[in-house]
Amino acid sequence: MAGLRERKKAATRQAVHDAAIRLSLERGIDGVTIDEIAEAAGISRRSFSNYFTSKEDALLYADGQQIRALVDAVRDRPAGESGWTAMRAVVSALAVQDEHIVREWALRSRLAMSHPALLAVQLGNQAALEQDLAAAVADRDGVGPIRARVLATAFLASLRVAMRLWNQQERTAHPRETMEQVLDEMERAFQG
Repeated sequence: MAGLRERKKAATRQAVHDAAIRLSLERGIDGVTIDEIAEAAGISRRSFSNYFTSKEDALLYADGQQIRALVDAVRDRPAGESGWTAMRAVVSALAVQDEHIVREWALRSRLAMSHPALLAVQLGNQAALEQDLAAAVADRDGVGPIRARVLATAFLASLRVAMRLWNQQERTAHPRETMEQVLDEMERAFQG
């Protein structure tokens, strides 16, 4: 269990992230400064720098948290389940349990698609965490590092495609439906 200091730091990071998302959705990423994000989160500009190196990092904070949680949850799935099945089960359960998280993920993807610097940071973050997901898949499936990396990369790419498709649609359906369709297509591609 995290101590009080760690919980306060986590709460501050989340508050800064929430402020960055809200302001960026209202005004666009280029229409928001770090000073405005810090003020909206109730911290100083200097404090902002203690938590994030840029507004892009603040905007994508939850992406990293969610992928880390995905890796941990894949490791915790029942033995005997393939890596792909475990990853799908984790994402499906998350989508059912917390619609807000999935919708926010989709909104961050929409912001990233409209802002090249944010997209670059997002892809860099995902590439770094992809290694951890590949390790979890390798441990689960007993496959070599290349196959594990291909599976992890394909899975994360499927989620990116699903978020982009959902953002291009009218966004009336739950993002989970689009994710399931894309993951089904990826599975079919692997099988045949």
